Amino acid sequence: MLEVGRVSKKGITALVVDDDGDSVDLFSEFLELCNIQVIGRALDGQHVVDMYKKMFPDLVFSDVMMPGYDGFYVLEKIRGINPHAIMIMITGDVRPETIDTLERLKADAIVYKPFDMKQIVETINDLLSRSVFQAQTG
Repeated sequence: MLEVGRVSKKGITALVVDDDGDSVDLFSEFLELCNIQVIGRALDGQHVVDMYKKMFPDLVFSDVMMPGYDGFYVLEKIRGINPHAIMIMITGDVRPETIDTLERLKADAIVYKPFDMKQIVETINDLLSRSVFQAQTG
């Protein structure tokens, strides 16, 4: 099996949303192998926002392009609930307007498909260390 590393902090929780159930399952299994507890899985943006309100996970992984309530909706709604939520957006869409919108809505990271699992672990560790530093300083 490919060694991709583990998330440095223990007890990290996450929600995963994508309109493709197989992608949700595969990504969730990967996160579990990396020491992240996936506490919720969703197939649409509305469902994951409702789950966030009840569970308040450490991380949210959201596909951007989904029918109906898309990743932009997820990012905007969860930012409204918790401006400090760690939001990692996953997309195959590299159009400038998509990237601009994700940046304007303050995505913490944008992961492009097809993604590199080792890079995702590094991104998670970086975001978690920054959030701990920000909590300690301000």
